[in-house]
Amino acid sequence: MIDIKNCPSLLTEGFDTYSPKAIRLLFDGKKVSHRLDFNIDEFRSSGDIVDAMHRISVSGVQEKFPAIIENGKIRISLDKERSTYILKPAPWDRTLQARMQIPLNEHLTMQIASQVYGIQTAANGLCFTKDGQAVYITKRFDVLLDGSKLLMEDFAAVVGRNEQADGTHFKYSGCYEDIAIAIRKNVSAWMVDMERFFELVVFNYIYANDDDHLKNFALIQQGLDYRLAPAYDLLNTSLHIQGDDFGLDGGLSPEIEKSDVYDNTGHPCRIDFERFGERIGLMKSRIKRVLDKYMLLPEKTSTLVEHSFLNDKMKRYYLRIVNERISGFQRASE
Repeated sequence: MIDIKNCPSLLTEGFDTYSPKAIRLLFDGKKVSHRLDFNIDEFRSSGDIVDAMHRISVSGVQEKFPAIIENGKIRISLDKERSTYILKPAPWDRTLQARMQIPLNEHLTMQIASQVYGIQTAANGLCFTKDGQAVYITKRFDVLLDGSKLLMEDFAAVVGRNEQADGTHFKYSGCYEDIAIAIRKNVSAWMVDMERFFELVVFNYIYANDDDHLKNFALIQQGLDYRLAPAYDLLNTSLHIQGDDFGLDGGLSPEIEKSDVYDNTGHPCRIDFERFGERIGLMKSRIKRVLDKYMLLPEKTSTLVEHSFLNDKMKRYYLRIVNERISGFQRASE
């Protein structure tokens, strides 16, 4: 059984379960056990697995299980229940490097985004099966306390990409400017959300989230308007698989002239993101405010990595990858 010395949500030192602040943010003030009453493999072997996965993801490819809180316990929701949480265990695919660390990676990366950079994220944490397996848990921000559900569309749907028209890898088709154009078209307060989106693109690059595709960004209805949804599915993918710098095939935008650094090394630097920010309509002062935050590794990031549930080898690897990205980001173009 894993030895818990830090809050399995906010990673605050000195807690052997969820801290009071985490209970407020993640569980609306209700005391909840971090221990599950079942093992993931037990649930996988039941006949309910396919139905449960399809209630979250129509494709059924990504393992996401709907959950609710009942009597201070986290459990899988039944077919007719409105789930308020999503559970994500380590994936089945044994070809993924260090796959059992993936829930821990996602939890850490989400906490860094929120605590270090102030990025709006889905509330999240870790819980643990009877045999000690870590499972990522995230609160559904599209379901309200009264059980009503907000309308939400990911950007694959917003920009009109689908498997029938664009093939199996449709969610990787296009560039980040496509999302920016859709934000400007669909969000009244587009300038605010454009800056949020811009920072999320920068964060994903620096923290090596190379799988940030169209379905990992979404619009959510608030009142009569749509806004950019809180960030979700953030993780350092380079810990597990070697990919490109960006999740979308077209990168930032094919309309932007690449820096000399980008041309020579194949990796973008700060000026490429400056040009992208200007391209999507942000003021230079706001672009600078965002980019300045990513020029050095914040001490808070190192602290959260140390307090995380990753093993020691993965902690070192995580920081090395981020420092390498920052070093490339700092390169000056001629």
